[in-house]
Amino acid sequence: MAYRSRAAGIVAVAVVAAGLPGSPSAQPSSPNAGGYLVPPDRIVQILDAPPTPRVLVGPARDVAVFIESRSMPPIAWLARPMHRLAGYRIDPRNSGPWSAPAIAAMTVRPIDPTGAARHAEAPGNGGGDAGDDGGFRIVAPAGTALGWPAFSPDGSHLSYAVLRDTGIELWVADIAARQPRPLTSAALNATWGDPCEWLADSSGVLCRFRRSARGAPPEPPRAPDGPSVQQNDGRQSPVRTYQDLLGTAHDEALFRYHFTSQIATVALATGSRTDIGAPGLYASVDGAPDGRHLLIERVQPPFSRLFPASRFGRTVEVWSRDESGEDAATRAGDPVVLAELPLADQVPIGGVATGPRGHRWHATAPATVVWTEAQDGGDPNASVPNRDILYQLDSPFDGEPRELARTEHRFSTIAWTTDGTALITETDRPTRWTRTSVVYPGGGDARRLFDRSSEDVYRDPGRPVRRPGRGIASRVIPQSGSFIYLAGTGASPDGDRPFVDRLDLATLDTLRLFRTEPGTYETVIAVLSDDGRTLLTRRESPTDPPNYYLRDTAAGTLQALTDYADPAPLLRGIEKRLITYERADGVALSATLHLPPGYRQGDRPPMLMWAYPREYVDPAAASQVRGSPYRFTTLRGASHLLLLAEGYAILDGPAMPIVGEGDTGNDTYVEQLVASAQAAIDAVVELGVADRDRIAIGGHSYGAFMTANLLAHSDLFRAGIARSGAYNRTLTPFGFQNERRTFWEARDIYAAMSPFFHAEKVNEPILLTHGEIDNNSGTFPMQSERFYHALKGHGATVRYVTLPNESHGYVARESVLHVVAEMLNWCNEHLAPR
Repeated sequence: MAYRSRAAGIVAVAVVAAGLPGSPSAQPSSPNAGGYLVPPDRIVQILDAPPTPRVLVGPARDVAVFIESRSMPPIAWLARPMHRLAGYRIDPRNSGPWSAPAIAAMTVRPIDPTGAARHAEAPGNGGGDAGDDGGFRIVAPAGTALGWPAFSPDGSHLSYAVLRDTGIELWVADIAARQPRPLTSAALNATWGDPCEWLADSSGVLCRFRRSARGAPPEPPRAPDGPSVQQNDGRQSPVRTYQDLLGTAHDEALFRYHFTSQIATVALATGSRTDIGAPGLYASVDGAPDGRHLLIERVQPPFSRLFPASRFGRTVEVWSRDESGEDAATRAGDPVVLAELPLADQVPIGGVATGPRGHRWHATAPATVVWTEAQDGGDPNASVPNRDILYQLDSPFDGEPRELARTEHRFSTIAWTTDGTALITETDRPTRWTRTSVVYPGGGDARRLFDRSSEDVYRDPGRPVRRPGRGIASRVIPQSGSFIYLAGTGASPDGDRPFVDRLDLATLDTLRLFRTEPGTYETVIAVLSDDGRTLLTRRESPTDPPNYYLRDTAAGTLQALTDYADPAPLLRGIEKRLITYERADGVALSATLHLPPGYRQGDRPPMLMWAYPREYVDPAAASQVRGSPYRFTTLRGASHLLLLAEGYAILDGPAMPIVGEGDTGNDTYVEQLVASAQAAIDAVVELGVADRDRIAIGGHSYGAFMTANLLAHSDLFRAGIARSGAYNRTLTPFGFQNERRTFWEARDIYAAMSPFFHAEKVNEPILLTHGEIDNNSGTFPMQSERFYHALKGHGATVRYVTLPNESHGYVARESVLHVVAEMLNWCNEHLAPR
């Protein structure tokens, strides 16, 4: 172990790194001046390039929508008004989420698996009609963004929201007519998220609207009404570190005002709106497959000031409506109440709430509700034969629920195939075990389909391919005879090789239909034919940018659907290698080595290692290779890989496994962390691609925590970059990451793992960055502020940068460019030859 053997501090010398191709001679503003920094133009051009569109396939598998997102919003977009209420961040002007979708345009095109391929234009190439192949283009009007695109269940229409400054409206596009039109006024309420879903028969949509005539929002009081008082009645109520909670009576009034919505249906043909029930705090509204019933979750007071709205008390109700859209439940009396759930303030750490939870519609039954109930009091430490039981209840919801299945471990997910076969997955966190069982429609005992360690990525069988689209229809796994399809990442000792298998539900045997060929990376977006022969894939290689293709698995042929250009030709000179090496204790490790454009054999450029620790119970699983060296280098946001353009080598994702049974891994966290870092450094030095004295370490979030610990407990690195991290674990006393022990159960572990407790040992330069409104649990801005003060107090070389209006990840163009410039300046200053 390379533990610290010296105590002398390092004096920072401000010199520009020599020999770096294209190293900037100056920045637009000094690192110590005000305003935003900007990196060299070649990095700016890379970041301003439009990202590769994502794709949404229609339910009939004959239409695809290529969705173009904006590269980076301006800081002014983040500076718009925001309310932080009960764990949510909303834009009070338009009743939408503050971090709203930012789709710039959508190109709708037919896809014909049996015909010639049709090409989609590159993103950003104008607007209007997309050509004469039956496709068309939808462009966000000036000053707006698009969001939440969804096909109708019959595939005839595409719906999407238009987000304006003062309201959100729903539009629909007739696929055959190639004609978009508005369906609602700008009165939708999206504070809870996506405000609309299609009715099962495609006749219209089910939406949440702002309450009509709601008036102006409540004004804050001129003077306090009294002190804020909180009290506990002696019950245990462990609280994680949440942000954006309600804190005053005025906050509660604002929460009621903004989150109260009116449920209504809107007819597709006419746009006529029919209100259902009275306005309320509807956290969830979900239509049944029969189109007549609604599953409602209504938040109930009193509201908590320690927990977000997701933990508030609520009632779970079923409403019904007749064909005219009237609220039959209201006419007949009260809705059917399935559950009345109290505030979930006594959930054990790592556990679940007691009572019914996770209500959902059975995806292939007309109107059947399925839910889960814990049999262990929600406590993962309790010993019981079955942790959960799944129940189901059919319309008219007045009988006794029927047991659907029992799980030995904690229930995780359920999905249904076309004929009603259920695939039920359960997990056990202490052992990292996962199991998927099959329950056939006729009942009987469940059959085990997959039973394995969740850490064993080499044996990951993949996930069932769902029906394309969103909403209730997309929850069904398409089935052809007794066959369904599985798609997975295909982890292997040579890197990820995504695949598609055909699974026979009768025999539980699988047949591999496709696996990514060596030297490329190809993921399956959709299975386009019942026999699994035709796939829609996204294919890339180190030199070929991602594009979409039709793949014939029987013939082994490809037809290009898109021809997106390389957004950053400069980076094609990058050399990528998957390297493997071994830690001193025998754990095998791996990383992706990136060498900069123009690299010559024998060069030892300065290097930045960028990592993120992960916990394992099995050292063999920790040794498995993850990732692929054959992916196209696509850089978005404040990526550390952008330093490649300035001549730096990057060791990306060097494995930093923390191995231990149950919750014991962190007992030797520091020792394992240092040993992994030492092994990575030894590997790149022995390869002859790095100079041991010119390597920096960096990371984001838990990677920032790692960075600070490595600087405090070793002398392996010249400098560090720590972004949006946590450094004092006593500020997260009820657990963090995968640590389930509380501070009071493991005081010494919390202290040993907290860089704040060892600030006097950090004698390498460290750059700290943090978003000023970081709402990630455990990484409040206070963490970086206090760590900076501790480092400064001990005479460390440290720079602390806070980013206005930014949360845990950095979004605005000005912020992203500034952080990249900061990282580049820091490395230029501290990795230069001495």
